[in-house]
Amino acid sequence: MTDDYINFRRQRELGEVISDTFKFLRENYRQLFTLILKIAGPVLVILIISLGYYYYIGGGNPFLDTGMDDNLWQFFLSIFLLLVSFLLFFVLLQGTVLHFIRSYIENQGTVIEKEVYAGVRSDFGHLLGVGIIVPIIIFMGIVLCVLPGIYLWVPLSFSAALVVFSQKGIIDSITETFELIRDNWWMTFLSLFVMALLVYFIGLIFQIPMFIYLMVKMVSVVQEGSAANPEAMFDWVYIVFSVIASIAQYLLYSILIIAIAFIYYDLDEKKHFTGTYETISKLGSTDNQ
Repeated sequence: MTDDYINFRRQRELGEVISDTFKFLRENYRQLFTLILKIAGPVLVILIISLGYYYYIGGGNPFLDTGMDDNLWQFFLSIFLLLVSFLLFFVLLQGTVLHFIRSYIENQGTVIEKEVYAGVRSDFGHLLGVGIIVPIIIFMGIVLCVLPGIYLWVPLSFSAALVVFSQKGIIDSITETFELIRDNWWMTFLSLFVMALLVYFIGLIFQIPMFIYLMVKMVSVVQEGSAANPEAMFDWVYIVFSVIASIAQYLLYSILIIAIAFIYYDLDEKKHFTGTYETISKLGSTDNQ
């Protein structure tokens, strides 16, 4: 066990979830993001291209008329490419971060990269299934009424964690999340909401250059008397800044995934006392020796 090992298998309050999430990231960010780029990097490149194409034809600027009547198929193609590439990247990102944590736990603070690669490869199908089904369920809940969607979002956020940490199938991972958060919905919601809010505000930092450029461009357009043509404000520089801000937001989601892992083990400890039994077992083994 390393000296700075962080024990996931124990109960935590919200403050501890936040502090331990950033502590874990601070101590492991180099190896973690290196693995993310190695495993999810190729799909990230496709996502960047898809995102740039989406912004290029006006999809990112709904108030602009960029000839979509004549090129409607390009609009739908950009959305399709964006959704598919985002789904694949999101699945690989989740798989990499969660298997990184699993290897970290199993090896007492040391991450074996081969285990992460093998784990992501092995669980890719289940993670992809969860990545498709869970958003559909949440969307249906939102369509019926916003509150059911929020209610479903809380337990279903742990579906991927169950796939990786408990090695459950797609259906079992989804159904057992409700048992996991039973009697702890409000606290779990608060923890997820606060962490999501923190990730969102950190992501806003990367949008500052885009906002500054947009304001400067807006002043320039008004001075040039071309305010009637808003398309002039959204040039390739704006597209580059938008893509960078979006990609930063996607990568920052790894922070939320780490927090979900901490919350998952907190809930698992409350339900099954896994960490407690493990500690007692280790103490018994030591005494026997």
